[in-house]
Amino acid sequence: MYKKYFLLFLIGIVSLTELHAQKVKAINLPNFDYKTIHFGFLLGLNKADFIIHPNPNLAGLDSVYILESTPQTGFNLGIVSNLRIAEYVDLRFIPALAFSTRNLEYTFKSTKGDITRKKAVESTFIQFPLDLKLKSARYNNFRAYLVVGGKYTIDIASQKDVNSNLVVDAIVKLRKNDVYYTMGVGFDFYQKYFKFSPELKFCFGVRNLLVKDNNVFANSIDKLTSKIIDISFTFE
Repeated sequence: MYKKYFLLFLIGIVSLTELHAQKVKAINLPNFDYKTIHFGFLLGLNKADFIIHPNPNLAGLDSVYILESTPQTGFNLGIVSNLRIAEYVDLRFIPALAFSTRNLEYTFKSTKGDITRKKAVESTFIQFPLDLKLKSARYNNFRAYLVVGGKYTIDIASQKDVNSNLVVDAIVKLRKNDVYYTMGVGFDFYQKYFKFSPELKFCFGVRNLLVKDNNVFANSIDKLTSKIIDISFTFE
């Protein structure tokens, strides 16, 4: 899945670069990268998913025999803060609000055939990422870069503290807090009045998010971690 997103992103960037190169007539924002600090904003899409580690005794739990996760598309809004720490290295802090949905699908055996139950897990993340931006040399009005770092997230839509006895249908509870390590690639395009940067980033959660609850949906899972693909567009 990651290769597909990377290739699509790369094809789009190559096309955009060729179009941009044809229009270049002058060097835009020649002193932009010499600023110690600058700001901007971010708009983006995310594809959130789970990495599922099933219960080793899955086959003996209420006839559940298939457990899958299907990603959904959400969106991000953020504020860019960029600190220049060397000629080709920046430190970036981009607090953001992200809306995501992930589906857990359970397939049960029954006398009438297979039955699939879907559990939608909706999240609203407040994100606090801190990244190192490793930049190439600038070529005319274009520059490529890599980003590596991590982020801390708070899911303000988490149902961790919901009383299961008051819920008609069983829910899958997740912890509110998570920590990710991140890596990605991006490209800077210097326009006349601003810098436009498309970026592709992969995020992998390190915490087990599952809150153990006494129902078949939670008991079927031993460990649940998060993975997210972000496609962002920054304007600085």
